[in-house]
Amino acid sequence: MKLRTTALLALTLLAGCRHAGDVTAENGGGIYAVRSTCPIAGIPTGTGDITLFDPQGSTDSRAIDVTAAITQLRAYCQDAGNDVVSTVTFTVTGLRRDAGPARQVVLPYFDVALRGGATVAAKQIGAVALNFPAGSQHARTSARASVRVNRGAASLPANVRQILTRPRKSGEAEAAIDPLAEPGVRAAVANATFEHLVGFQLTQDQLKYNATR
Repeated sequence: MKLRTTALLALTLLAGCRHAGDVTAENGGGIYAVRSTCPIAGIPTGTGDITLFDPQGSTDSRAIDVTAAITQLRAYCQDAGNDVVSTVTFTVTGLRRDAGPARQVVLPYFDVALRGGATVAAKQIGAVALNFPAGSQHARTSARASVRVNRGAASLPANVRQILTRPRKSGEAEAAIDPLAEPGVRAAVANATFEHLVGFQLTQDQLKYNATR
């Protein structure tokens, strides 16, 4: 359950009221990028789909009973106070093999705050119910989930902020060195970077099926 955070480590800090992509002529020039304390929302690879078989244990395509997918993930961040609260909304769409009587299928999902691309800081398990009407193969429902991250944990230490925002003039040796090449700086940025991840709570067999289908 891991999203790649390499791109996140390339973010530096917003200074003053400048905006991402702004070019400044101060101190030899430079480009500013925004780093937010809000978690990055996403669906880990291989967890956005689930397949149920009948009979259970079969992986034959003819035994597929229900399939479902998480779509339309949207994130909202409340960036005020001592905590940063990330709320995501998402849609789950389902398809069943037989358009028979009305049926409800309950599917588990996880809601995780991931720190530094590897450490689970918090995790909750929820469930969504797909209600298939009689005579229909399709069902759809919506859900929401929230995580709370301490602002201090999601903020860079002052010394790291200073390194990242220090003016570097063109032509100087220091200007050619990426500050994130320093292991300590890179580790601090990763440690302050959180992701808000949502996906189906899959069994090992279901994960293996998603990876090999």
